[in-house]
Amino acid sequence: MPRVPQVRGRLKDIPVDAPKRVLLASPRGYCAGVDRAVVAVEKALERYGSPVYVRKQIVHNIHVVTELEAQGAIFVDEVDEVPEGSHVVFSAHGVAPTVVTAASDRGLHAIDATCPLVTKVHREAVRFARDDFEILLIGHTGHEEVEGTAGEAPEHVTVVNSPEEADTVEVRDPSKVVWLSQTTLSVDETMETVRRLRERFPELHDPPSDDICYATQNRQVAIKKVARDADLVIVVGSANSSNSVRLVEVALEHGAKAAHRVDYAGEVRQEWLDGVGTVGVTSGASVPEVLVQEVLEALSDAGYRDVEQVRTAEEDLMFSLPKELRQDASGHRDDRALGGRGRA
Repeated sequence: MPRVPQVRGRLKDIPVDAPKRVLLASPRGYCAGVDRAVVAVEKALERYGSPVYVRKQIVHNIHVVTELEAQGAIFVDEVDEVPEGSHVVFSAHGVAPTVVTAASDRGLHAIDATCPLVTKVHREAVRFARDDFEILLIGHTGHEEVEGTAGEAPEHVTVVNSPEEADTVEVRDPSKVVWLSQTTLSVDETMETVRRLRERFPELHDPPSDDICYATQNRQVAIKKVARDADLVIVVGSANSSNSVRLVEVALEHGAKAAHRVDYAGEVRQEWLDGVGTVGVTSGASVPEVLVQEVLEALSDAGYRDVEQVRTAEEDLMFSLPKELRQDASGHRDDRALGGRGRA
């Protein structure tokens, strides 16, 4: 459930045996799919009034959910909690066809805010299942995105949670097997899982294009470059955000001496900064930039005022709004494209 920021005292500027600086990873924060989903809820509230219901968290970020609740959004676990005839938004992580059917059966006005890159994976699952392939879906059991993708072809999908599971998974026909993946995984771990699967199933088919989303990959590349020079990495993001959790792991794997995830600046602990000269900072793909700036302000109090941006890619991908929201209440087309508001 959403919670209020944890309030701590200001960080202290304690001398260390190295110049104090911050390496700020870029790209970081909001991606195009997250921006599209958040704005979809905001515009639905403008268009239809409060309440607008949202199945699951629209994106995995406590701050975003709390802000939308304040505007009149109501978050539910399942569509059977939504009053008949109401408007409901499906989250950026996507839903299974059974959820779409359940919403229709209740007469709900559904707005699909699924990230288009997740929708692409859904379509791949449908196509491969139609061709009678067994689908090895690399991802985390229980994650909403995995549930949605697996729900497109449940008889054909087996979830592979880790490289270790790749060593034990069984398939019916090794000549008719394909791998797909959750879009927010560690790129390196996913490729290791694929490598192990291919050792066992040499005829393993690849998806027609990379399933791990551009934003996930870009943020991991950026933090790899930062981590090698960082005594400490701080990742802004929520605990249920897969891509934020992966950033902590990637930072540790690529040279950071320590790495921690926080939702808010008030969670940064003084003891993390003991002996630290260089702090790396980044944020997950569902994190608004204001939360990163608050972390930088907190670090400034502790003497980390020299901020160097480490940029590894430019992002300009844009997604249009769900079709129900492309016109305003008067019927005029809204031509605004969404490309990662607050993204850096």
